[in-house]
Amino acid sequence: MNNEYLIYFMNSNILASKSLDFSVRVVGLSKFLVKEKNEFVLSKQILRSGTAIGALIRESIYAQSTADFINKLHISVKEASETQYWLELLFKTDYINLEMFESMQIDCVELLKLLTASIKTAKAKLNK
Repeated sequence: MNNEYLIYFMNSNILASKSLDFSVRVVGLSKFLVKEKNEFVLSKQILRSGTAIGALIRESIYAQSTADFINKLHISVKEASETQYWLELLFKTDYINLEMFESMQIDCVELLKLLTASIKTAKAKLNK
């Protein structure tokens, strides 16, 4: 593992931790949708995109270069944006209530902000 990425990972532990916590919540939401709402298609979509956020953050530790590192975080941003879409759709189609939607949405937006800040920091280091 490249020391630069290890140092970054240790410093950005909050991003890794929050993305893992969010993934756990997404898994719980998926289970709820299947068990309580008998919904299988949308539950798989949000499960895939919502857990991919943290997986890509974790994968970025082993990036082959700074550009690869930034790219993996960019893909994580895309997955977070997609997750927001599924949350909105689940809410607007009455699969989840306002409280569930807002709670998950707040966490997803926080991840997007942390990812954006991390990308800016990495780009600044790349341009030095």
